[in-house]
Amino acid sequence: MLDRKGFTLIELLIVVVIIGILAAIAIPKFANTKEKAYVAAMKSDLRNLVTAEEAYFADKNLYADVANMTGAPYLYATSSGVGGLAITPAAGLGWTAQVTHTGSPQACGIAVGVDAAGNPQVNPIDATANEGEPKCK
Repeated sequence: MLDRKGFTLIELLIVVVIIGILAAIAIPKFANTKEKAYVAAMKSDLRNLVTAEEAYFADKNLYADVANMTGAPYLYATSSGVGGLAITPAAGLGWTAQVTHTGSPQACGIAVGVDAAGNPQVNPIDATANEGEPKCK
């Protein structure tokens, strides 16, 4: 009598089909992970910018633009891949900013304070955002 050990072709095909089904479920779940990381980096940089702007305001009694914020002695810098920093100080007691990321089609913005007329600053990306809340689109 022959004593054969191993798997039959049907058993191997069933295993391959099961692995294919699991991969089809798992891959879309992880496809969006990079995008979420890029958005998190942009939001984190905007939150750090709030702290840097408040430090600048404490020293100068006005909010900084990009040139003043990224120059000595403040040296605010964005994370790797985050760029397109645009800070718009208002004539009043507020400012807006927005950033982009090289790996993402989205942009994020933030608004803090009021303009010269006393109106709240509006987030340049999402007008429904609360003050100091980074929002992306």
